[in-house]
Amino acid sequence: MSANRRTSPTGLRRFLDLEQQRDWLQGKVIPPDADERPESLELRFRYLARYEKLLRRPQAPEVFECLRRYGRNCLPIPRRTERYYWSVSCLPSTPGKALVRVNASWMELFSIHADGDGIRALFLVRLSDCTTDRSLDQDRVDEAFLERCVVSPEDIGYVFPRGEDIFGIRVRGFASIGKFLTHARALQAIRAFNLTHMNRGRNAYQASHCYSLADHMLGDGEG
Repeated sequence: MSANRRTSPTGLRRFLDLEQQRDWLQGKVIPPDADERPESLELRFRYLARYEKLLRRPQAPEVFECLRRYGRNCLPIPRRTERYYWSVSCLPSTPGKALVRVNASWMELFSIHADGDGIRALFLVRLSDCTTDRSLDQDRVDEAFLERCVVSPEDIGYVFPRGEDIFGIRVRGFASIGKFLTHARALQAIRAFNLTHMNRGRNAYQASHCYSLADHMLGDGEG
């Protein structure tokens, strides 16, 4: 066996080289995606009852719109990477009582929770993208930046999950979640975190992927 044999690329590098990923991260290009989606009918029907239960919740229209924006703006080539490099769960049984949760590799990326009849979201990003000096110092969180990302300062909060460079941003209300997803620096922080974990290899949560929710994320109707 040759010691110089090239190893196969892993994660997103199978589809996009590092320069293409960097261009997407910076908003310079939208890489061409697949026209069709590989699908497991077994999985689609497995989570259909949960999806129908979510449909009856008053938060459903806002949840679906937030997922649509997240899928469009925060995941590169989402059709080509669906399920195997990212997934979305409907009413997951894990702690936190999320309505929906998006994962990649072994990491949660984004979740939406009920807040009365409204919603609140948790975005996971790198702490170093949200400090005043790009450090890992928790005392240097750029609160002014975070407040500019939402409609009202009281709509933003944050937590420090376990991990050296992980930061959880809590955003309350549909309007503020929408604004957060369009703020240039916030969007770049989301994309950077997502690239990191999608590049780590296959998604560990493939078996909990809800195709009916993914339909909204990928603009394929209501499922």
